[in-house]
Amino acid sequence: METPAAPHNPAAEPATPVTTVTVTVNSPEEMRELGLALAKQLRPGDLVMLTGELGAGKTTLTRGLGEGLGVRGAVTSPTFVIARVHPPLGDGPALVHVDAYRLGGGLDEMEDLDLDVSLPDSVVVVEWGDGKVEELSDDRLHVLIDRATGDTSDEVRVVTFNGIGGRWAGEGLGSLGG
Repeated sequence: METPAAPHNPAAEPATPVTTVTVTVNSPEEMRELGLALAKQLRPGDLVMLTGELGAGKTTLTRGLGEGLGVRGAVTSPTFVIARVHPPLGDGPALVHVDAYRLGGGLDEMEDLDLDVSLPDSVVVVEWGDGKVEELSDDRLHVLIDRATGDTSDEVRVVTFNGIGGRWAGEGLGSLGG
């Protein structure tokens, strides 16, 4: 007797980027400006995963995204509320900003947030989403923010954008580099 095929699970597959762009950022203001530039590339249904150490600039980048998307409300870290929805001020998409840092499990634990319902009409940004939200979409933008660690006042960050899935094939992310 044949075993039925397992349902498609994008998180179980190696995520091979179809496009990769790396940018060096020298200050929090440049990180915010990078978010402004990235907002021009995003559209409803986009899932953006942000990865980086505490203080790397994930929320600063998202603040620029919110400004670029033209959403209502100050974009701040949603650590204690888990998720914030910023409705659009005009015709653009809403911004759903999630901080999954305190969530332990995968998508099962995040189901209460109804991200799958929000995704088609919004840009969903998830900080600390590795291993937790990949099942939401075969297409996602994984943003890795690296900074010097330890006792340093260095504000330089290396930001790598990995576009995964057909949505990002041929996308002009190179414009983020300058």
